[in-house]
Amino acid sequence: MVFVKKEVKEVVEKFKTHETDTGSSQVQVALLTTRIKYLSDHFQRFPKDFASKVGFIKMIGQRRRLLNYLKKHSKESYSSLIKKLDLRK
Repeated sequence: MVFVKKEVKEVVEKFKTHETDTGSSQVQVALLTTRIKYLSDHFQRFPKDFASKVGFIKMIGQRRRLLNYLKKHSKESYSSLIKKLDLRK
């Protein structure tokens, strides 16, 4: 599964905060989460794909930084995003 425009649009529509929102922190975290979930499944099938793991680790770090930003600036949106994406228990 490579991300196609249709899948990106679906994620953006689900997590946008206003009508023209395409790059808010919530949308970025949601897009990163879908890509991370796909890559984690990919690494189950192809454990020796070391080149992709570098980008995978960078994505995880970027998502963590965005979540820390949300936690600091908007606790309500942070907690609702965590629940929607089912990231932490």
